[in-house]
Amino acid sequence: MEYFKKEVDVAGKKIIIESGKLAKQASGSCMVRIGETTVLVNAVASKEPKEGIDFMPLTVDYRERTYAAGRIPGGFFKREAKPRDSEILVSRLIDRSIRPLFPEYWRNDTQISAIVLSHDGENDAETASIIGTSVALMISDLPFYTPIASVRIGRVNGELIVNPTIAQQDASDLDLIVSGTEDALTMVEAGALELSEEEMLAALNLAKENIKGICAFQKELPSKTKIQVPEPQYNGAMKADIEAEAIDNAEEGVTIKEKGERDAFWSGFKKDITKRMLEKYPEELKGTIDAILENIFYVKARELVLNKRVRTDARGLEEIRPISVETSFLPRVHGSALFTRGQTQALATVTLGTPGDMQIMDELAGEYKERFMLHYNFPGFSTGEAKGERSTSRREIGHGALAKRALRAILPPEEDFGYTIRIVSDILESNGSSSMASVCGGSLALFNAGVPVKASCAGVAMGLIKEGDNYVVLTDIMGMEDHLGDMDFKVAGTRKGITALQMDIKISGLTTEIMAQALEQAKRGRFFILDKMDAAVSAPSNALSQYAPKMATLMIPPKKIGELIGPGGKNIKKIQEENEVKIDIEESGKVSISGMDSEKVNRARDIVEAFTAEVEVGKIYKGKVVRIIEIGAFVEILPGKDGMVHISQLSDSHVKKVEDAVKVGEEVTVKVLKIDEKGRVNLSIKAAR
Repeated sequence: MEYFKKEVDVAGKKIIIESGKLAKQASGSCMVRIGETTVLVNAVASKEPKEGIDFMPLTVDYRERTYAAGRIPGGFFKREAKPRDSEILVSRLIDRSIRPLFPEYWRNDTQISAIVLSHDGENDAETASIIGTSVALMISDLPFYTPIASVRIGRVNGELIVNPTIAQQDASDLDLIVSGTEDALTMVEAGALELSEEEMLAALNLAKENIKGICAFQKELPSKTKIQVPEPQYNGAMKADIEAEAIDNAEEGVTIKEKGERDAFWSGFKKDITKRMLEKYPEELKGTIDAILENIFYVKARELVLNKRVRTDARGLEEIRPISVETSFLPRVHGSALFTRGQTQALATVTLGTPGDMQIMDELAGEYKERFMLHYNFPGFSTGEAKGERSTSRREIGHGALAKRALRAILPPEEDFGYTIRIVSDILESNGSSSMASVCGGSLALFNAGVPVKASCAGVAMGLIKEGDNYVVLTDIMGMEDHLGDMDFKVAGTRKGITALQMDIKISGLTTEIMAQALEQAKRGRFFILDKMDAAVSAPSNALSQYAPKMATLMIPPKKIGELIGPGGKNIKKIQEENEVKIDIEESGKVSISGMDSEKVNRARDIVEAFTAEVEVGKIYKGKVVRIIEIGAFVEILPGKDGMVHISQLSDSHVKKVEDAVKVGEEVTVKVLKIDEKGRVNLSIKAAR
């Protein structure tokens, strides 16, 4: 592997790319550095193609070494274990950026390994990993010929920023990652706080301009001789026989509206023709016949859309499948909704928890708590498959993250609504865009739970079929259209603007003009779905579920936290046990009290307030006599705080013995006369009258 070191400037930041020093047995390897964030990316592939498959076997592993940030992993074993969700999401970004640029018939096992070696806490590693992947592939012998690059776009105070720092990302109302070639975009991932289509398009165009320079220099890099990928050669006579029978039947099969009937027709037809072809051409393989038939089906379906504007289920190009909405679907959960669009159905539930239910996130940049979770489940029965539930798949993590990004923008601020929020989207039926159904169902379930969200949020999946300059943009694509199309473009948002966007492209790229049309068409589709949702439920419930925990919050001086907790947790345990509540205390002094009985929650709140209150001179308190001595009585005026009433202050008249005026356990009203330099409190019953 020939050594080189290159620098490229992107929006005033240097990206340094070095190769030929590390991992020299990989097919291609390079190190990418932005600031002091450093990523090593390696590309390898098997020597021989994998037999019996009709897809590219690509695996991408993005891993963050905690030493990169000077940290030791948490947990018992003190080493990196399975990838975190955040690492899986970056792996998916890399995969989606490069997959469409490999030859159609590349069947060799291919692996990309991106390892974060150093992290400066300022520059993120995601875009560096995508750039490094492109460089590693370009200099390798793998059949990857078109360089790509990636940039991140943020927006602070209305100003677009290229590759913002992590601090700028925190202040940004846009988080957009774009990958593309010199000519077109290949992958888009975005979360936003209700940006307009025009604002989003401006950000995409800025990304496109900055991508060009990073792509250009890669063409000049030294490269190994590329592996050639031959196209499959078919028996000409057999191919002609299949086409003679299949073309007309393909059109009939494509235009069967119902998915189950269409699949049954096509399966029966394939089985019949395969049997006859194998009898006539016994030397041929079943897989070869399948490939020819699938290609005929693929071409015919695309032709009908492009040339006749006919979709499989006879819908118009912008027509959305029938929608039904049912809220309060489940009796005991805090909020629920069943959202059905065509043959895609999502059951969304909302569970409200206490601050103690927040998820602790142990990330490279540090540990933090996540108050909002969205978990997406895609069981086999949703598509009629016999598939057991195992660990969460990368696809489920990715779809859940997209829906979470879309809905996060409408949540109330934590200071206004202190509950931890968990949404679960169980996909019960799927025929296209279950992630967008999860957005719709999740929004409806939030309404049903009484969460004071800003607005309802909906999502729609767009498709593209393109041959040369002829193209069609489709609204609300179903599974087959996703499979045979050239783009899967998901847009979610409110009536005010976009909250999430995701695009995967199967062709070499997407022009700005097509992107603009898709965004505007998606807006019309989104508004149509919002109309249906608002007709079912137009505002959040005005009360939380009776089964949701009741909660009260207050702020105490941080110096009082130890006093509230007490020695060995004595005080806090007592308050919790006596009132059947749970108390969470943050370092800032924020105290959250939760329980199922609002009266007990409020009582516990009063006790906490009293425990942490300061005794004030001149203020009158009701207290309890806790101890009597010869010269006076001690009265507890706040939990854990008492003062002494001197015998001369017990009554207006002369008191010979303290016991003549007060008894232990008696409630009395006292006034604070003085707090001395040692913090001792002098009280008076006489002055309080």
